[in-house]
Amino acid sequence: MKKMNNNKIIIIIIAIIICLIAVGAFYSMQTKSNDLNSYALSEKDIKNLTLNMTKWNYDEENDIYYQMNVSYCTKPATWEYETLGIYVPGKYFDGVKNSNGTYNCSLNTKNQVGNYSSENAPIVIPINTPGYSAQTAPTSYNPQEVKEFTDSGIIYVYPGCRGRDSGDNYTGGAPWGVADIKASIMYLRFNDDIMPGDTEKIFTFGHSGGGAQSAIVGSSGDSELYDPYLEKIGAAMTDVNGNVISNRIYGAMCWCPITNLDTADAGYEWYMGQYSRSNDTWTYELSNDLAGKYGEYINNLSLKDSSGKVLNLEKSENGIYNSGSYYDYQLKIIEESLNNFLADTSFPYTPQSEMEPMGGAPSTGQTPTDMGQVPSGNMSMPNNQNTQTANSSATYQTAQEYIDSLNSDGQWIEYDASTNTAKVKSIEDFVKHCKPATKDVGAFDDLNRSQAENKVFGNNKSGDSLHFDSMMAELLNANADKYSKLNGYDPSYAEQYSSDIKLTDILKNTVDKRVDMYNPMYYLCDYYNHSTSTPAKHWRINSGIEQGDTATTVETNLALALNQSANVDDVELNVVWGQGHTQAERSGNSTSNFISWINQCVR
Repeated sequence: MKKMNNNKIIIIIIAIIICLIAVGAFYSMQTKSNDLNSYALSEKDIKNLTLNMTKWNYDEENDIYYQMNVSYCTKPATWEYETLGIYVPGKYFDGVKNSNGTYNCSLNTKNQVGNYSSENAPIVIPINTPGYSAQTAPTSYNPQEVKEFTDSGIIYVYPGCRGRDSGDNYTGGAPWGVADIKASIMYLRFNDDIMPGDTEKIFTFGHSGGGAQSAIVGSSGDSELYDPYLEKIGAAMTDVNGNVISNRIYGAMCWCPITNLDTADAGYEWYMGQYSRSNDTWTYELSNDLAGKYGEYINNLSLKDSSGKVLNLEKSENGIYNSGSYYDYQLKIIEESLNNFLADTSFPYTPQSEMEPMGGAPSTGQTPTDMGQVPSGNMSMPNNQNTQTANSSATYQTAQEYIDSLNSDGQWIEYDASTNTAKVKSIEDFVKHCKPATKDVGAFDDLNRSQAENKVFGNNKSGDSLHFDSMMAELLNANADKYSKLNGYDPSYAEQYSSDIKLTDILKNTVDKRVDMYNPMYYLCDYYNHSTSTPAKHWRINSGIEQGDTATTVETNLALALNQSANVDDVELNVVWGQGHTQAERSGNSTSNFISWINQCVR
């Protein structure tokens, strides 16, 4: 009898625990729902967020309907950036001309452009933000900038967004750029019933800082961390019936994403810096310490290869953590890149260095403001032809001749002509020949707060440029005695880093937290204590392997993390030999390849 009573007690306790869990889950859902009640839309909000279908312009020659200066939020911080342009294939509308020359449009659901109609056409959103700069909303119309998309049946939406700098009347920096893009996505979904296109098939695309923000938008879908920022600008948090509107996307195209900024400095030193730094200053020691910290980070990150094997780094006699399965994986990426080049290239071969514009950047009238950067709206990047840093003016008659040129100062590549394949001796050899460090230690968060990324985490309260790398802050404090004995050290560095990362923005988030919000890995890896999110299902990540802007670990780690996500259907990674910081493609045109990939994703 006593035993039976104990069993009953255990069953009752288990039942109580289950009920408490269920109540907790219900309460969590209710809390989210109740929180969103504070975002309830007024009649004025609904009017302001509803796309006016009587104000379309029509380009008859190119068969494109378009609107510009469309506000996508009800409390914009800046009209210069928080509006958008919409470009629609003409067949998706039945338009009646107004007396002022604009058109009153309604959906035509019968016509098709290629495989698409007004009901199922995908939507693309460019993020042209080099160096995390602002993207000015379009102010003039040029059909050639969107025509390749609209001719393919794709709807093109170009939102402005804030960038790394604060203006006279608005706050910039992280996470406002991504928050603005999210608000534009929610605006499209708010108007889903009246505008053409499938708002469940939204793709973002960008290069460099734009590629990074495309990755952030793609990984952070519906993260609650962005809710206060979206509420602040009056985003369409709910529809007219009070249903929550999602800001997730369907696919992300990322060329050379300058991202994963929490460990980008350490990754730069592990991959490149340890082979490139002069040993006559204290920053040589900092470089080595950062490389060591990166080894520890990788071993805690638990990334897995395609076979499910956990990738790790091991301490080594030569170099810093230059051994282990993660090292072998990175070496394999280099070899695959070279072998893809050999398979793709017809000899004789002459490297090219022509330029092509990034597809789809409606005119903004913006002028260059950053040395080495080209502004949104007029972005121009090296084209998709391979370039070789060793001798870009030579013509190579055979693959063997090309390999011989790479091995001209010592053999680091073994080439088998019978199979047209190559093996690379080491990452060190590759870095020294093709990818030397082009930035000082603190490649992204430098000692003088002078990198573009330092401005990304500035704010209008504490300064336009702040330190943000917690790993560097930790090393500067822990190793102050060692560094102080070496040439060039300034004891103020440690205090500057430590104090900056604790500063808060206008919504009370620290620099540390804003770094998390702007880190795709934060949403994808259990290593981080992250909020829930819904990553995009489809990913395409392309990078030129020779870029000195960031380590190849950035795009490869992102691809590995995405492949481990249950929400992600497919990840295409192309690390392109002979190319640098560009819209790298193994062959063809970047815009055409992007469109083909979209067609494949939605097929």
